[in-house]
Amino acid sequence: MATTAQNPAIPDDASDTILEFPDNRLLIDLCGELDRNIAQVESRMGVTIHRRGNHLTLQGPEPDRAAAETVLRALYERLEQGRPLSPGDIEAAIRLGPSPAPAPGPEARSGQLEMFSGDAIEIRTRRKLVEPRTTAQKAYVRNLFRHELTFGIGPAGTGKTYLAVAAAAAMYIEGRVDRIILSRPAVEAGERLGFLPGDMKEKVDPYMQPLYDALNDFFPPKQVQKLIEERQIEIAPLAFMRGRTLANAYVVLDEAQNATAMQMKMFLTRLGEGSRMAVTGDPTQIDLPKGVASGLIEAERILRDVSGVAFSRFGAEDVVRHPLVARIIRAYEVARPADA
Repeated sequence: MATTAQNPAIPDDASDTILEFPDNRLLIDLCGELDRNIAQVESRMGVTIHRRGNHLTLQGPEPDRAAAETVLRALYERLEQGRPLSPGDIEAAIRLGPSPAPAPGPEARSGQLEMFSGDAIEIRTRRKLVEPRTTAQKAYVRNLFRHELTFGIGPAGTGKTYLAVAAAAAMYIEGRVDRIILSRPAVEAGERLGFLPGDMKEKVDPYMQPLYDALNDFFPPKQVQKLIEERQIEIAPLAFMRGRTLANAYVVLDEAQNATAMQMKMFLTRLGEGSRMAVTGDPTQIDLPKGVASGLIEAERILRDVSGVAFSRFGAEDVVRHPLVARIIRAYEVARPADA
């Protein structure tokens, strides 16, 4: 556990905060290779951090130092618990502040929904532990587990589809659903690819690749292939959903902004007993022909007040990819009125 001291020789409004970390090995992990973790905290929190021995000295305005101290303590405690530390974890600590760690032991980890009794939210899958990194992502994950139908709406890079597939994987692993069905419209993104060779699977797989990528993050690749062969995981174009009743399944519709109003109604009415649905999309990236209304926009308008349906909205501040992505999205948001 880190300890704190103030430098009494400097006035309060310009004093240093000195943190002592007893385990030098964990301090090395906290600082990161070439102190890159410390540099990330400095650049995001407006402080300067100096390392000497097992001490970190924080310099800057008192509120910034206090906030940075809280983040560094939380990250160190994370390392004490044996949990890894990545740039994304640091960003999450800065955005969300510290949250209590899940209690150890099988009794405290008996079910995914128990995690919602406190502030800590995690999705446990076969390959990794997935943690929301923004407040909007936290609320979205809660909705994914608490509601039969959840919409995730917002720009690219906010984790909408990734978290939905993670929730599907977690519920399948716990036996809450018998299968996972992932779908998206096979719509070209503003370009004509022409004739594609191969059978039907080979033709549609390029459109489905982002879903395969997400699955491979949560299950061992060989297991993904086995589950697909056994049809416990199904990845299919939206058009293939017509006429089906999807019972005891977790169903994810990705890129839903490219579903027509008729397709969206068709998809939503596939929901069967014991099933849940997640619908994700970005209304600013509609690739439908001119004059064809997006089913995602219509569904948000029609279903806003329907019981059992939850909507989670994301903005540029929720982007968890490269920081430049958030700046690009904001620039387009500012430019859009002038282009209209």
